[in-house]
Amino acid sequence: MLRPIPDARDWVALTDEPLPGEIAAQWATVPSAGAVVTFAGVVRDHAEGRPGVEAMTYEAYEEPAVRALTDIVAEMRRRWPDIVRVALLHRVGDLRLSEASVLVVVSAPHRGVAFEAAELAIDTLKRSAPIWKQEHWSGGSDWAVEQHQIRPATSASER
Repeated sequence: MLRPIPDARDWVALTDEPLPGEIAAQWATVPSAGAVVTFAGVVRDHAEGRPGVEAMTYEAYEEPAVRALTDIVAEMRRRWPDIVRVALLHRVGDLRLSEASVLVVVSAPHRGVAFEAAELAIDTLKRSAPIWKQEHWSGGSDWAVEQHQIRPATSASER
């Protein structure tokens, strides 16, 4: 089972295991943090121009993907030095409807920072990590239509 290092400040992982949302939120909850924000991206039953999605397959270039996730956390910490803990976890493999594909958990002394940092993390991940999804529906399967050029975390985090 996927678990964080208990005293670590950051938890970054690419895994084929179900994402442990409750464990990540508990890990991020520490006395110095007044806010813990959790975002889970889940498989839904439709995509851009494609109703009836039944499942997804996520693939990644493991080493570059983990490096991209680590770079995102570093950018978060550069922008918000008082962030306490960050979990940035992404799943690969075959996922069913409603299963979490990505998990962002941020703890900070105050909610504003936690929300802003979590939003930056998910937005930047979608633009900078070499992770792709294949949508499966009753009529077949294909790679997601909103694919994009991969950019470094520092430039991808600029809105």
